[in-house]
Amino acid sequence: MTARSNVQKANRRLAIKLVVVTVAMFGFGYGLSPMYDLMCTAFGLNGKTGRVTEQAAEQPVDANRTVTVEFTGLATSGLPWEFRPLTKKIEVHPGKIMEVKYLVHNLAQEEITGQAVPSVAPGVSAIHFKKIECFCFTQQTLKPGETREMPVRFVVDAGLDKDVHTITLSYSFFNANKASAKKYGGETMAHGEEHAPHAHPATVSGG
Repeated sequence: MTARSNVQKANRRLAIKLVVVTVAMFGFGYGLSPMYDLMCTAFGLNGKTGRVTEQAAEQPVDANRTVTVEFTGLATSGLPWEFRPLTKKIEVHPGKIMEVKYLVHNLAQEEITGQAVPSVAPGVSAIHFKKIECFCFTQQTLKPGETREMPVRFVVDAGLDKDVHTITLSYSFFNANKASAKKYGGETMAHGEEHAPHAHPATVSGG
């Protein structure tokens, strides 16, 4: 009887340990995506950039140095939009606030909402690429056939490594609605990207 009791106690202890481990693993997995996004935003990992106010972006301009900033963009499958930068490349002085525009055109005969996900290369430059205003901060809803010019205001801060001479800002535009994306033969944004700090739904008017 004593041996059997000891076995039962040991089994209970093992079961409790397994439950604790399972809960801990679930909690870690659940929190991994937002933690990853926060780390990317803070340290410029994986080409993700941060958002700053215009006041916070103000700094001395380094007139003795120029950096080439290139712009690219694509509408992913599932989003029937034309999407491209109106400016392909510019030369900027670190510390100077700049603005460029992207053009987006809804080719569908229905209202569609999209979300742009940005990336900066090389990744080490992302922490020094500060966006003040960007269409990627909110979801964008376009009416059937609507065309819109969307600005990006940014600054490359003077802390950028002297060996970095070219920065590329890229955007991937996703259909924000899973059913709509499937209808047009594609997917919505990848898991975790919908939790990006700036991905909050909003409708922005314009034409």
